[in-house]
Amino acid sequence: MSLGDALSIAMAGLRANQASMSLVSSNVANAETPGYVRKTVNQVTTLSGPSGSGVQINGVNRELDAYLQAQLRTETSGASYASLRSDFLQQLQGLFGDPNSNGTLEDAFNGLTAAAQALATSPDSTSARIGVLNAAQVVSGVLNSMSNGIQTLRTGAETGLTDSVNTANNLLQRIASINNNIRTNPAGGTSTDAATASLLDQRDAAINQLAQLMDIRVVTDGSNQVTVFTGSGMQLVGMQAAQLSFDAQGTVTPSTTWNPNTSASELGSVRIVYPDGSTADLTNSLKSGKMAAYVELRDNSLVKAQTQLDQFAAAMASALSDKTTAGTPATSGAQTGFDLNLTDMKAGNTVNISYTDITTGAQRTVSVMRVDDPAALPLPQTATLNPNDYVVGIDFSGASGSVTAQLNAALNARNLQFTGTSPNITVLNNPGFSTVNSASVTTTVTSLTGGSAEVPLFTDAGSPYTGAIGANGTQMTGLAQRISVNPGLITDPSRLVVYSTTPQTAAGDTTRPDFITKQLASSKYLYSATTGIGSNAAPYKGTLESFLQQFVSQQGSNAQAASQLADGQSVVLNTLQQKYSTHSGVNMDEEMAHLLSLQNAYSANARVMSTVNQMYQTLMQAL
Repeated sequence: MSLGDALSIAMAGLRANQASMSLVSSNVANAETPGYVRKTVNQVTTLSGPSGSGVQINGVNRELDAYLQAQLRTETSGASYASLRSDFLQQLQGLFGDPNSNGTLEDAFNGLTAAAQALATSPDSTSARIGVLNAAQVVSGVLNSMSNGIQTLRTGAETGLTDSVNTANNLLQRIASINNNIRTNPAGGTSTDAATASLLDQRDAAINQLAQLMDIRVVTDGSNQVTVFTGSGMQLVGMQAAQLSFDAQGTVTPSTTWNPNTSASELGSVRIVYPDGSTADLTNSLKSGKMAAYVELRDNSLVKAQTQLDQFAAAMASALSDKTTAGTPATSGAQTGFDLNLTDMKAGNTVNISYTDITTGAQRTVSVMRVDDPAALPLPQTATLNPNDYVVGIDFSGASGSVTAQLNAALNARNLQFTGTSPNITVLNNPGFSTVNSASVTTTVTSLTGGSAEVPLFTDAGSPYTGAIGANGTQMTGLAQRISVNPGLITDPSRLVVYSTTPQTAAGDTTRPDFITKQLASSKYLYSATTGIGSNAAPYKGTLESFLQQFVSQQGSNAQAASQLADGQSVVLNTLQQKYSTHSGVNMDEEMAHLLSLQNAYSANARVMSTVNQMYQTLMQAL
């Protein structure tokens, strides 16, 4: 090997040492920079002369474990989902409060039952009557406040989706821009130049931020270009970025719901808009990340919490105001049945018929519900809470023909026949095929002095609560936000005792106070499976207090479970981040050790050059 070859090799070594020292310097400087990946030089041996080997820098390597990175992004989405959902459910639990604590719905309801018991003991006491009304106002006020709080949380979820979509769009644009600026290494291989390596760090940081918002899948090709897909397989970004859109709605109320049909939806939908103008709905396909958590909370968890409050308010109002009147036995030739008076029926009220199918011996129940909105027909079999009845909706508006004709059309096949003209009708059996065992009419009492113990203590913003069903939903939806104490009772508290003016109820009569106490404290009712307690086939049955305790306990359990899941996801994420940092992050001890090694190598290469220089000088002197 000639002196020229030796000098050339030493100079190549110095250049390689300088490049490596430059990367060490960069690694140390960016040790705390989020998303920075440790860099090393990609060195290859080159032939230098007949017996020497030099060194050449082919590019910069990023010390990255792609598999670990993919796992980290998956867990980042899961942790973001769990953390956000836990935060919201903790706030929701704050609205429901802890069992047996003061200021909660349970505390307010217990105050109402205690006030009713005090009134039953002293019905002629003005203070006892006012005490019931004050306690009822506390209950309605707590229900109003809790309902408003839930809708505020739903509004927060809607706003959060708006912000998340805006952030996601900025990230997608950034990823597409970096994709277009990345160059393929002309020297070949997987390494890059320093500038491109820096762009890859920036792109990975943007993708990691996107993973916090939604579940994604990333595909990298051989030229370091990436394509990002949603978890369901829809492309988000490649060389071009799709645009996410979210049509946020205005005020969120208990009745506003999301619908995959955009024209029918009352809440915003997350949609993806491609450069060619085509669109796709992502709302229901989001499974992880903050956006999925916002959707789940807005359309599921918080809706169920509202339904629980609405069901409690509806059950409490109906327990006090609903009156069931048995039919009068009737005959018509060989047929037997019952005369029914439908005068006081309101939308949502029912006719209840029990009969025996003689052919099978089976006992059957039919619930005929008054409907004033023909667009709501036919009613679903879940329109009532009884899992064993057959539900028929009858249009009382007159648009669908007479009530009797509608009843015969709906129930003749079940061997029940109807005669008369509404409001006075008769239900009869089909001899040899059925026997009508009983029939009654359940109505909502609206008069304070109608002659019965039932009392409309609570109203729907001043109107009777009857459980009406219309094309736009049920009256129960949002009742907790609207429930109020009957203004007629506030004007005249004596009506809590006086239920008849002809004849006049005695001031010390306990009939109505006893009824109120019984309905609030000990009577049992069925509750809708939409509350998340019980099922359609086996709905929960219990007192108002037991149902209240059930859903308060459920909310507490949900919040605790969400917190535990968030903690578990956090542990998994932190473990992966530590592994990722160990492999791809900057270790200062390793960098300092490497720096010393480079320093020695640099000195050695410089020594070679110095020696070659001396040899040249000796040679020149000899000449």
